[in-house]
Amino acid sequence: MATIFPAIQTHPADAFADRMQGNCQPTTIPRIKSSDLMPHHRELEIDHGGRIYRLRITQLNKLILTA
Repeated sequence: MATIFPAIQTHPADAFADRMQGNCQPTTIPRIKSSDLMPHHRELEIDHGGRIYRLRITQLNKLILTA
């Protein structure tokens, strides 16, 4: 029996919405490792529509995104 939601890469809410719209192919969300995004730094800036956001790794190894 096939699973409804493929493991790891599909968000269940997105797959459910697709199924409700008659699309049986679940969508996948790209995934990248934080270590690939920030290999030598604990902080980076993201320009989104002209607004600058800061993504940083805390002392407890959590990610925080601030505007």
